[in-house]
Amino acid sequence: MTRTSSTTAHNPIRVAGRSRLAIVGITALEALAWWAMLAQVFGITLEAKQGSVVRIGAVSVFVASVAMAFAGWGLLALLERRTLAARETWTSVALIACILSLGGPLTSGIGIGAKLGLASLHLLVGSVVILGLRRTALSAADRRRPAFWGRRADR
Repeated sequence: MTRTSSTTAHNPIRVAGRSRLAIVGITALEALAWWAMLAQVFGITLEAKQGSVVRIGAVSVFVASVAMAFAGWGLLALLERRTLAARETWTSVALIACILSLGGPLTSGIGIGAKLGLASLHLLVGSVVILGLRRTALSAADRRRPAFWGRRADR
């Protein structure tokens, strides 16, 4: 007879390789790599008009992608504590935010290349964050268990 350890059965553990911090790092690296392709390889000048003309450089891409990944992480963590449908709610909100974010580059980008390049950066960051963080979310069944986050309810 095989017994399942009560520690394993009642303490949901995040699967190795699904670290939220890793998703933040991957998001930044992917965004920087795509920015380099757009700006350096394809020669697209990534500029937007935001009051004045702003050239989008590597630092801007890094800061924005990390900020969005951390914002997504924070919202997911909050929803996990407040609702059982955290994964589904978060995914819906994140998809809507990603789609709405396209308005910025499509209206502010200077030239068709910049508009499409900046929109593609938004879609890349959005897809990495959405797909990556979604995989790290505990299922509703795991969060309903009495021993959430490694503490036993009967102690």
